[in-house]
Amino acid sequence: MTTYRIAHLSDPHLPPPPGAFGWRDIFTKRLISRIAWRRKRKVHRPEILEALVADLKAAAPDHVVISGDLTNFASYTEIEAAREWLSALGSPADFTVSPGNHDALAGPGGPERFATWTPWLGDTGEAAFPRIRVRGPVALFNLCSATPTAPHLATGRLGEDQLARLDAALADPAHADLFRIVVLHHPPTRGAVSRRKALDDQEALRAVLSRRGVHLVLHGHAHEALVGSVPGPGGTAIPVLGAPSASAPASGHSPARWHAIEIERRPGGGFQARIVVRGLRPGAAGVAELGRYRLSDVDQRG
Repeated sequence: MTTYRIAHLSDPHLPPPPGAFGWRDIFTKRLISRIAWRRKRKVHRPEILEALVADLKAAAPDHVVISGDLTNFASYTEIEAAREWLSALGSPADFTVSPGNHDALAGPGGPERFATWTPWLGDTGEAAFPRIRVRGPVALFNLCSATPTAPHLATGRLGEDQLARLDAALADPAHADLFRIVVLHHPPTRGAVSRRKALDDQEALRAVLSRRGVHLVLHGHAHEALVGSVPGPGGTAIPVLGAPSASAPASGHSPARWHAIEIERRPGGGFQARIVVRGLRPGAAGVAELGRYRLSDVDQRG
């Protein structure tokens, strides 16, 4: 069987470039984030991210998913620097980026704020999410849960319009015979993060997933390696996989890792998927395999 490999990493929190914070930002939520960065820069290490990305590149996946928080203050200087970082990784067609809450920390809302990342969001230039990409046997439904919030909140929201478009896209017969993956920054599972960090309309998202079905949901945001599930059609369970920060050192509570998702069609129909976990191990040097497991065999409905 031919194997299609997707790599998933999240929350790189790239180092802020010069000029990422200006005097005008002292009147915005960016000031709080800048103060927090003095502590967080010790737990988001560029050399760790570099090592993780090098290991990922060596594995030569077919496609790479990055589920948000490329920036810290959401300044336009940072967003442009993130674009340069993405450009250095390879062809935009081989990467899908789902914006995170730090990427929408302050400033105007709406998907247009990520216009400079358009080639990495989907295959069309449309502003509305979800952005859909079909790659081999896989359909990626890229959602945007990033939205500006009040100080001390890191919640996300998809909104009725985006959820309605997702519902219609999942019902489209063009995607019926594909391994369907939903990507977003905030976890859709209850209790994965505290209420002040949660997806506000997670129940509405779960309702769409339960009605239409997908094979896998990928997210970040929690800075934890998480495996969970949400209800699918007919009492099935949809696996939900969260990746920790890709720049977190081995001394942290959830060191950096990335997931290789190996997808194969079963001879009798449907798919099977394996997860290979690679990352840092406390007390050991370098990036190594941490384990592997198989998601429960899934039918084409999800």
